[in-house]
Amino acid sequence: MENRENNSQHHNLFSKLMNKYTMTLLIFLVWLAFFDRNNLVEKMHLRGKITTLKKERTYYQKKIEEDSRKMQELLSNTKNLEKFAREQYFMKKTNEDIFVIVKE
Repeated sequence: MENRENNSQHHNLFSKLMNKYTMTLLIFLVWLAFFDRNNLVEKMHLRGKITTLKKERTYYQKKIEEDSRKMQELLSNTKNLEKFAREQYFMKKTNEDIFVIVKE
């Protein structure tokens, strides 16, 4: 007797879950989650990309500020500009020799 009641409860629950409206809703949700152009997987991927791009943006903004400060410093003082040219581009005056020391 208990087994019949238990079976009928399971059958009743199964039939409610399998009606056409529930199935349509379930199929629609699966479609939205995985197959639609704006699916959840794509949205998660794009969120990760946005986070990465924001970090890169912050990094490059700091680099721009630092380089602007260095440029202002170089343009304001000729000795700094000369030192920079010698160190970075190995420029020299006509009567000088340059020796490059490479650390191994």
